[in-house]
Formats: sequence, C-alpha cells, structure tokens
Amino acid sequence: MKFLTKKRVVLFLLFIFPLICFLILSTGKNNFTKLPVLTKNIVEISEIDTTNTTTLKGNVSVVCFIGNDVEASKSGLLNLNEKIYKKFIDFKQFQIIAIYPSEKEIAVAELKKQISAFTDMKNWKFIPVQKELIPVFYESLSVNEPLKNYGSNKAFIIDKDGNLRGRTDDKDAIDGKLFGYNLNAVAELKDKLKDDINVLYYEYYAAFKDKNKNKADRKEVGL
Repeated sequence: MKFLTKKRVVLFLLFIFPLICFLILSTGKNNFTKLPVLTKNIVEISEIDTTNTTTLKGNVSVVCFIGNDVEASKSGLLNLNEKIYKKFIDFKQFQIIAIYPSEKEIAVAELKKQISAFTDMKNWKFIPVQKELIPVFYESLSVNEPLKNYGSNKAFIIDKDGNLRGRTDDKDAIDGKLFGYNLNAVAELKDKLKDDINVLYYEYYAAFKDKNKNKADRKEVGL
C-alpha cells in the first residue's frame, strides 16, 4: 500500500475528488438552480409601446419605470448602466427597457445623452407610453408594491416567454419573494441582479445543450 501515501491522499482530496464531483454533476440533467417564475404571461410591451419597435418575446429583458420625475430616476439608471448593462451588452437577445410617460420626451432625451456619453446604446430601449397604460403594464407583473408617480426604483427581469423572474428565497425579503432589484443599491445590482441574469442565461444554455443532445441521440438510433 505504498501507493496510498499521505501526500497522495491529500492531493486526491484537494484536487481529483472535487473534479470528479464536478464532472458527475455537469453531465446530469437540470443539476443547476433555475431562476423562479413569479408571474406568468405579463402584458407584451409591444401592446403599449407607442413606437411599436420593442418586444419582450424572444429576449431577456430588464425592465424599469422612469416615472414623472426623470431627474430622481437618473442615478438608478446610471447604476443599472454601469453594473448590469455594460456586463451583458454582448449577450444574445439582451435588452434594457426603460418605460416613461410620453410627455417626458425632452427630459428623457437629456438622460439618454448622459448615459450614452461612454456607452454603446444598442440594447437600451427607451419606450414612451401613454400615462394611463403604464399602470396596466405594471399591474400585470403582480409585484408586491405600487408604482409611485408612474415610476419605480426597482428593475425587473422578464424572460424570453414574457414571464417575470425573481427569487422565492431571498433572505432580505419579508416573504422570501424578490420581484424587483433596487436600482439605488449598487450591492443588490451586483450581487443579486447580475447573478440572477447569469442563472437565467445558463438555464437557456443548458436547455439548448439538452435539446441538441436529444437530437443527436435520436439520430444515432435512427429515429
């Protein structure tokens, strides 16, 4: 038993065993945490978009509500731009949608100008919406706090099927449900929103990989 020296056992436990565990887990199906669906089939943004240029379906969207007080929303959107948008700008089908009352066009144009100073705006979508339609869209999210002056300090994740995603076991939420992410809390954007978007993308990646594997398996057996 000279082979099983103390040094070799330590090396095995430190390096080989964790690698084996990782390979076993990575080859299994759905051995990862999926981002919970909190609300299904919310209103499609194209139904309230006066420009008719944006859709939720087929995209991973981060949605926020600027409201009447554009200046008050500015710092939160700048945080979102720096901590989230710039991290995911090159991800496929990723977009940030900022909804605002249509009469605030001039103030929003100035906000866009400030954000675009050091940012490629290709995946930013600023959507003017008639005031009376903003609550209709927001209420379809079924979140646990109301709009204030047509705005919110939260950002929301909408998946490719038009469902609201979030957390059901968040330690900082009273009932564990995290519907939206605080735009004014940089730590929450970095530690929660960023992580949850990554989880959602990995979920799509794993589903794509499983689909291709199943196709290959059927082809191999002649189905």
